[in-house]
Amino acid sequence: MAVNARRRQAVSNQQSPAGSRQSKGTPSEPRATSAEPRATTLDRVIHERMRLAIVSALAVNDTLSFNDLKRLLQTTDGNLSVHARKLEDAHYIACEKSFQGRMPKTEFKLTAAGRKAFEKYIAHMEALIRNVKS
Repeated sequence: MAVNARRRQAVSNQQSPAGSRQSKGTPSEPRATSAEPRATTLDRVIHERMRLAIVSALAVNDTLSFNDLKRLLQTTDGNLSVHARKLEDAHYIACEKSFQGRMPKTEFKLTAAGRKAFEKYIAHMEALIRNVKS
């Protein structure tokens, strides 16, 4: 009997379709005003460590080759490819492929949308840090 009661309780505590997971009788988390940044509103595309590193490197360099980025970030071909593709799909970076002699050359650059998203991300992080310190 106790097992069935626990199962019913577990089912009733599952997330609602709206995604809130709140138990009865507990006050909801205060909503942040537009002046208060929330960590949950960070750009998830940029926030991942390797993608943030890629965008940061491209923010201070006009272009970087695949091999330069790989060396700078000390990562593997596969890891860099996956994260660069995610940034490219979000239109944050542009990829230009060419040949230097017979060798393929891939160069990346930050797009205007990518620079804007990066600046917004940095401003958001700075605001979060200020709020934590105060």
